[in-house]
Amino acid sequence: MPAWQQSRRLGVKVVQISPGNDALGLPTVDGLYLLFEAHTGRPLAVMNGPAITERRTAAASALAASHLAREDARHHLVLGAGAVAAMLVPAHAAIRPIERVTLWNRTTARADKLAERLTTEGFDVAVTTDLDGALGEADIVSAATMSAVPLVKGALVRPGTHVDLVGAYNRALRESDDALMTRASLFVDTRGGALGEAGDIVQAIASGAIDEAAIQADLAELCRGDHPGRRTAEEVTVFKSVGAAIEDLVAAELVYERLERSRDPGSGR
Repeated sequence: MPAWQQSRRLGVKVVQISPGNDALGLPTVDGLYLLFEAHTGRPLAVMNGPAITERRTAAASALAASHLAREDARHHLVLGAGAVAAMLVPAHAAIRPIERVTLWNRTTARADKLAERLTTEGFDVAVTTDLDGALGEADIVSAATMSAVPLVKGALVRPGTHVDLVGAYNRALRESDDALMTRASLFVDTRGGALGEAGDIVQAIASGAIDEAAIQADLAELCRGDHPGRRTAEEVTVFKSVGAAIEDLVAAELVYERLERSRDPGSGR
């Protein structure tokens, strides 16, 4: 995943996704991020790829939620208990008054472990095995799984819910059903990535539930104000992300610049 800014910096992420690692107690995503000076090609840094990915993914979701989730959203339901799921809770709490967190995971033991971690960070966390019931209570639903079958059912989310679909990074995976896609106002991180890779969207188009025009805006258009984002308190919104290389570059630059400042605190930068 390469990205660059002319006369500034360029970067590339080399990443491996190994779903079978979960059973071995190893990270399912691993890799490196390489940052260079753009106009000279001078290497600047080698970074932990998953650490960059986890943080920029959660940050992009929270940025989208700042446009799409209700201002009074207080209950956050998270599907999944991996590294990205752990980042999604504090990221959303930074932009909405989250008071209650509910976790669901295919294996309850992993959800319990994440709940302990989030509790130490100051969150009010509960683990549930009743996903369908939890979907009808949440204000924000984040799904960060590798599911190949729909988990978030459109008929069960209540009016005003914002749904954040982080998993389903390829066309064979899917976290939501057609009912959600047809019911919700749909937004994506990038149109090219969503239409090429996002199983939730690609499969819904293939079934005839939606077409490409269902995508109302991408993240850049939301940030520029080209689309108003959430328009009513009752609207159901969906943000589907598959990741964009520019997010990695921005995150890596932030890390590098903070490191440089820490080395030279008198630089004034």
